[in-house]
Amino acid sequence: MTRIGAIEAGGTKFVCGIGNELGQIEDRVSFPTGQPEETLAQVIDYFRDKQVEAIGVGTFGPINIDKNSPQYGYVTTTPKPGWSNYPFLGTLKKEFAVPFGWDTDVNAAALGEVTWGAAKGLDSCVYYTIGTGVGVGVYTEGKLVHGLVHPEGGHVPIRRHPEDTYGGFCPYHGDCLEGLTAGPSLLGRWGVKGHELPVDHKAWEIEAFYIAQAVTGAILMLSPRKIILGGGVMHQQQLFPLIHAEVLKNLAGYVSAPEIIEQIDSYIVPPGLGDNAGLSGSLALGLEALAAHSR
Repeated sequence: MTRIGAIEAGGTKFVCGIGNELGQIEDRVSFPTGQPEETLAQVIDYFRDKQVEAIGVGTFGPINIDKNSPQYGYVTTTPKPGWSNYPFLGTLKKEFAVPFGWDTDVNAAALGEVTWGAAKGLDSCVYYTIGTGVGVGVYTEGKLVHGLVHPEGGHVPIRRHPEDTYGGFCPYHGDCLEGLTAGPSLLGRWGVKGHELPVDHKAWEIEAFYIAQAVTGAILMLSPRKIILGGGVMHQQQLFPLIHAEVLKNLAGYVSAPEIIEQIDSYIVPPGLGDNAGLSGSLALGLEALAAHSR
């Protein structure tokens, strides 16, 4: 069996693991995300005796993914204290002489879902994580999407709910998608964390209103074969039927696809890999890096 390291680097916690080409996670550890030096010291200690053949890193961002840039492998403009302009990948490369896969945590999750999860066998999907922040991973025509930088769909502007007076918490944009739907927005708007709110609370109607706008835009712009909604906020399963209804209302029959019109509950879905999507996706990044190195 191939032995691959995986790092799911989140804004709240890091998860490191060892897996194989079948997507099986054989070992894992997690710890809070602190300052980069202390956090990566724990990562390095974990992998030091694991004898991995490659390591995949799916990380919070924004990050530099341009291999021709001197800042390739850096975290860039994150509000996470201490991490802005930090050489994340370079720090690991000094310790481990193996191929590295490097991408956003949500692109990694999208790759994991295509490889082993809810989008397995499909040539396209969009993955949203709605948790501490909001991120979007895009896989289309058989590959992850990159461009000038990488998808940052958590920061798209959205139309305000007519009953919502909350200003949003995003330090860059205020009331972007992340500013109005991520976990901190629920606390800021209602004074309690999302899991403390009743399932029939007004919060979920407002949340679905915003998430459905983003999903509608993704359908119209990218036409993915599957949309996957993960992250801690989406553990509130009552959101899915609300989002389904809002998306159908937004599209108003314009996109004539039975997968949407007749089967939306199997088109917009939770991750098939559950909370393992990010770590499994990082494993898939490591496998891709090993394959590329072997060619």
